[in-house]
Amino acid sequence: MARYADRLLADGERVALRSRQHLLATIIEGRVPWVLLVLSFVLIFLDLSLQPGLPRDAFGVLGLGLLLVSLLWLAFVYVSWFNQDYLVTNRRVIKVEGILSKRSADSSLEKINDAVLQQSLLGRMLGYGDLDIMTAAEESVDRYRMLSQAQTFKRTMLDEKHKLEQEAFQIPAPPLRAAPPPEPAPVAAPPPPAPRTMSSDEITDALGNLADLRDRGAISPEEYEAKKQDLLGRL
Repeated sequence: MARYADRLLADGERVALRSRQHLLATIIEGRVPWVLLVLSFVLIFLDLSLQPGLPRDAFGVLGLGLLLVSLLWLAFVYVSWFNQDYLVTNRRVIKVEGILSKRSADSSLEKINDAVLQQSLLGRMLGYGDLDIMTAAEESVDRYRMLSQAQTFKRTMLDEKHKLEQEAFQIPAPPLRAAPPPEPAPVAAPPPPAPRTMSSDEITDALGNLADLRDRGAISPEEYEAKKQDLLGRL
């Protein structure tokens, strides 16, 4: 069966840590019924030790009465402790107390400015402490006395607050460097003009001139042959 605090969670809200008061708090809270319980045992012992008579009967009745009262009182203390539910979620801190009549209080993480934790030497050894949740105005919103896992509770609360702020104010980062513009497509060079067609008389005169240049050593035989083939291709 789901706990009362779990039914208070909103859609998408998850529990990061669940705690309550340290067990030692029940001894301090129940110090009076514990004393009555011890006293009841003393009276019952005296009742069994004395001779029959009025004092013995009085001790017996008083002892049984104190035993019944102390046991009922202690049962109330421990059931109340068992029904405590202190939650750290990804959105808030929730405190639920009470057996039949429930009292719930919560503090939104975005409104929490800090948390003041106080631990005695015994608290550090046993892992409990007093935690005060502070708002931006430095006013205490809620107090957790003898909180079990006090250091873990505070650290988890501040971690979830940091995550919530990151999600709320996260802005997509721009690219480190703008992408360079696309290079323009290379323009194809115009094709070379086709060689001019020459008549046979023009080619004959040109070949004669080339032969004369070759004979005088102005061009090499290889150049003469290459130019000759070029001229013959223009017919």
